[in-house]
Amino acid sequence: MNNRSTRSRRLPLALAASALLGTTALSGCSVANSQESASGGSSAPSDTLRVVLQQEPPTLEACESNLTSTGVVIRSTITEPLIERNPTSGELEPKLATEWSSKDDQTWTLKLREGVKFHDGSDFTAADAVATIDRAVNSKLGCNVEGYVFGDDDLKLKEVDDYTVEVTAAKKDPILPLRLSFLEVVPEETSTTEKVREPIGTGPYKLDEWQAGQSINASAFADYWGDAPEFKKATYQWRSEGSVRAAMITSGEADIATGLSPEDNIGDFGVSYPNNETVALRMHADTAPFDDIRIRRAVNYAIDKESIVASLYGGRDTVAAQLVPAGVVGHSDDLPAWEYDPQKAKDLVAEAKAAGTDVSAPINFVVRTAQFPKIQELAQVIQEQLTQAGLTVNLKMLETSQHLTYQVRPFPTNEDGAIMLMTQHGNQAGDAAFTVDQYMTSKGAQSAFGTPELDKLIEEADAATGDDRQAAFEKVFKYQNDEVVQFAHIAHQTGMLGISKAVSYEPNSSSGDELRLADVTVAK
Repeated sequence: MNNRSTRSRRLPLALAASALLGTTALSGCSVANSQESASGGSSAPSDTLRVVLQQEPPTLEACESNLTSTGVVIRSTITEPLIERNPTSGELEPKLATEWSSKDDQTWTLKLREGVKFHDGSDFTAADAVATIDRAVNSKLGCNVEGYVFGDDDLKLKEVDDYTVEVTAAKKDPILPLRLSFLEVVPEETSTTEKVREPIGTGPYKLDEWQAGQSINASAFADYWGDAPEFKKATYQWRSEGSVRAAMITSGEADIATGLSPEDNIGDFGVSYPNNETVALRMHADTAPFDDIRIRRAVNYAIDKESIVASLYGGRDTVAAQLVPAGVVGHSDDLPAWEYDPQKAKDLVAEAKAAGTDVSAPINFVVRTAQFPKIQELAQVIQEQLTQAGLTVNLKMLETSQHLTYQVRPFPTNEDGAIMLMTQHGNQAGDAAFTVDQYMTSKGAQSAFGTPELDKLIEEADAATGDDRQAAFEKVFKYQNDEVVQFAHIAHQTGMLGISKAVSYEPNSSSGDELRLADVTVAK
């Protein structure tokens, strides 16, 4: 049934690509086809869709696609999942799997789409689906998606036939199809001992070239199983300054720019959308002063979130009381945000000091450069407010690859002082399990610590359904705020894209995490 003769054409690409690391970045802001328009792309578009990002992806490895800077390029564009979540309706939709079912919420049977080819010309079959799941979830590769979506439990996998797969969870899992929507499918031959820099996928665009420090180039895949995208080519570049990205749109040098705000002078080319991102500070409690809960509470009282939202983000964002925004199962409108009380913060610091806590111990405030608009200004405001509370805060602005060493386990252990990480968390799936399992359990991939009591509450919530699930996750978030205080929540964000007049695209809640290029069309 299957043509396996093309398998030999696959060449795994290792993560390390030392020959490219010395490539110099482009000077200036010019991008391909910039001569075609000087008025925000109002002239006839070329056959190349031009996207400018905030930062260069650290990798395009498919099992790291839940990282915003990776997923915005590859998800449902270069690679595709078995099941896809509609970001507008929240419903699960067929992709490389056409249907799925379970009799007991533990073993799920997936029927796969026939006639799909990978970009190397080989056929997609059950062997590839099984290998993708096994590689991302069961292997020792350390994929970020494993901790983010699946936790410590492995999955039992079975090829029923060439286009049928059985997936069995360690225990009943009513949202397993939703979890599988996070896995981008790669060929069976993809390395299981090292992560790859450039994946082979089945998506509407195939990766042509990644010039480190300059651009990522892709082209429409001629043998794509679905509808062909309107643009024959696509190119990604990156500029850290929002005003520069905005200028590339208004001058006609780019078609879509991510991570903008009105303050970047994007004007009428700026399109706002309700994204699913929440900004918070994650405190590590293994070192003074954060080993004292009074200090973690003081951090929450010391930050003037209302003023931050008003002054830095024009009132578009909303103050956050938890890691998930409205619309996600588990979000509670009744959970109060920490009030701004600088005197209470100072009193708690003094109380902790009197009890023997070294409140003068340095706090390393780790922030990713250009992660979202005005992030450096936000970091500086927070640093100043915590300093006023009596804490010693050292701001560390890091590039993406450096920041990732602090974002996921294993965390650095040789730091001089405590760690406080600014995190931007997007719950793409619409269910709190995808937040609390990784950020709040004792062994969560992005959790700095936890407690047995909180672990138990999360386990109960994960197994619940319907109204009970909502109530159980509400209890989890309240317990975090009252008894654990790993986080200081800042704001639920609103996203903005710059979109030229040459193209048509309607952003949705996932546009910051997965910019599906096939959804972009020539403006009529």
